[in-house]
Amino acid sequence: MLVDNVVIEIFASLPITSKTLENYRGEYRRHLSKVIGGMRIAEVTPKDIRYAITGLPPQTKRLALMVARTIFREALRMDLIKSSPAVEIESPTIRIKPSPFMTWEQVKAGDFGAYNDQIRFLALHGLRWGEAVALTGAEIREGYVCIDKSIHGETKTHAGVRRIPYLGHFAPLPRTARPLRRALNPYGVTIHSLRKTYAYVLKSNGVHVTTASKLLGHSDPSVTLRIYTLVRDEEIEATGDLLRSALSLLRVDAA
Repeated sequence: MLVDNVVIEIFASLPITSKTLENYRGEYRRHLSKVIGGMRIAEVTPKDIRYAITGLPPQTKRLALMVARTIFREALRMDLIKSSPAVEIESPTIRIKPSPFMTWEQVKAGDFGAYNDQIRFLALHGLRWGEAVALTGAEIREGYVCIDKSIHGETKTHAGVRRIPYLGHFAPLPRTARPLRRALNPYGVTIHSLRKTYAYVLKSNGVHVTTASKLLGHSDPSVTLRIYTLVRDEEIEATGDLLRSALSLLRVDAA
């Protein structure tokens, strides 16, 4: 069977959201199909896959390789191949630059025009944009925001179905993100940065990373941990003061 034909069958049966499926199809169409699509799936080699993703930026290469691994994993499960040619290909290293975010104090003091409540709600609850837009207010009950859908239908992952303590400021969001982006632009942050604001609130208040992972809807706690490692300059200064104070006490005790 040709890879293109197998992919149609595989993509139709994957237990993923429609948005993720759209992303998979795009990655396959742009980067894999033109090299391996016309080949028999049992004849594809690691060399063919490497050739297909050569020259791509690291993040794009990583995504394309992830799609390739999914395809050949499913083909292996269907007994169409004896082994996956994608398994032995090493994923590229992704170096992510720390992205700016605002503390809750900065968000609270900010002026976002007509969208003060919406932006503060996002900063205090860490919802993804698609999840927040789907809220009508009926999902806020008994002190919790109950999330079980997004604007795309399903949540991004199964972990996206969750309950979050309600901390106020709910107001329906516009169907497009453009107004909120314009309101946030002067502060040098994005809508997604507000999820980091929420994660920072959790971290600053001693919420364990595994609990934070559930509240953020992360299926992999290591994703949450990367956010938890964000450190602001004032934290470093406060640590310096703490250590100097501790050392001073030690010198006094020693005397």
